[in-house]
Amino acid sequence: LGEGGFGRVYRGRLESGQVVAVKQLDREGAQGNREFVVEVLMLSLLHHPNLVNLVGYCADGEQRLLVYEYMALGSLADHLLLPAAGEGEPAQRAPLSWETRMRVALGAARGLEYLHETANPPVIYRDLKSSNVLLDDALCPKLSDFGLAKLGPVGDRSPRVMGTYGYCAPEYVRAGNLTVKTDVYSFGVLLLELVTGRRAVDSSRPPAEQLLVAWARPMLRDGKRYRELADPLLRGDFPERDLKQAVAVAAMCLQDEASARPLMSDAAVTLEYLAEAAAASIVSSSAAPAASSSG
Repeated sequence: LGEGGFGRVYRGRLESGQVVAVKQLDREGAQGNREFVVEVLMLSLLHHPNLVNLVGYCADGEQRLLVYEYMALGSLADHLLLPAAGEGEPAQRAPLSWETRMRVALGAARGLEYLHETANPPVIYRDLKSSNVLLDDALCPKLSDFGLAKLGPVGDRSPRVMGTYGYCAPEYVRAGNLTVKTDVYSFGVLLLELVTGRRAVDSSRPPAEQLLVAWARPMLRDGKRYRELADPLLRGDFPERDLKQAVAVAAMCLQDEASARPLMSDAAVTLEYLAEAAAASIVSSSAAPAASSSG
């Protein structure tokens, strides 16, 4: 199915008939036994509709396997970051609708809210990115890959900066300061990816546009320019007011000062409103033709 720092991921089937994803630790890979143990511990203790479900694991000799529920639609990155025309193959998938993007953002926010504010002690995820947000066949998002996750205390100092370039908060990169607000910054980057359809880091773009946050920063500071951030593949099919609110949430999450960033529960409240508004507009627009024909 794919390959990451841990190793290769295969599609499999248990004797019960359940389809699963099986991650096999690459002994030469970037992640090792410590990350394997952390992942097993985290996903044995943590359970939420927006976290991927660990079905089981194997630690036999040098063999390390993690077995998860199968997420039929792959990662958010597979759907959102479609190649632009002229970058090779024509796009195989239709772009995600505004309603789906807001639903995915809400699910990711709720997953983080659970880790930060419900789990005790709190869990700092440390590796939020579009390739770690997996989608089931109903496009329900689930956070995956907990090998870098860290239990509180909040305000810990991390000697080794882990995570993915382009998503890491400035205070974490600079001084290794690790708090739940580090994840909030990463969520801001993810939300910006959902709004813009651009990768957090894209070396195929001109130098000034390669780092998403740096490119977006001037527009994030000017409310009149928020519309410039909208993914062209959306073709303007979104309420202007809702776009502005989504961008405003991203801008708050991307504050340089960690203390100025919102809690994930606060971000989730706004995103819940935006997801419900988008779903309601779809229902009303599909009901309108029927109403007019009966009239």
